[in-house]
Amino acid sequence: MKQGIHPESYRFVVFKDMSNGETFLSKSTTNSKETIQWEDGNEYPLVKLEISNTSHPFYTGKNMLVDTAGRIDKFKKRYAKKD
Repeated sequence: MKQGIHPESYRFVVFKDMSNGETFLSKSTTNSKETIQWEDGNEYPLVKLEISNTSHPFYTGKNMLVDTAGRIDKFKKRYAKKD
C-alpha cells in the first residue's frame, strides 16, 4: 500500500439513515456540523444519509413497487409515430 495517501484524521461518526431512522457508529473522515448523543453517552458528529444498507433493496431483499405500466405507457405516448 502506498504511504502518505490515506487520511490520518479518522474519528468516530454516527450515520443516520433518514428513510428508516436506523443509526450506526463507524469511523470516518467526513465533516458535520450536527452532533448526536450515542448509546454510550458520548457525543459524536452526525451524518445524515438518504439510503444505507439498512434500507437499500439490494441489501434488504425487499423490492420497491415501481409503476412500470405507467412508465411504459408514458414512453409509448412520447415516442409514438404520428400519422
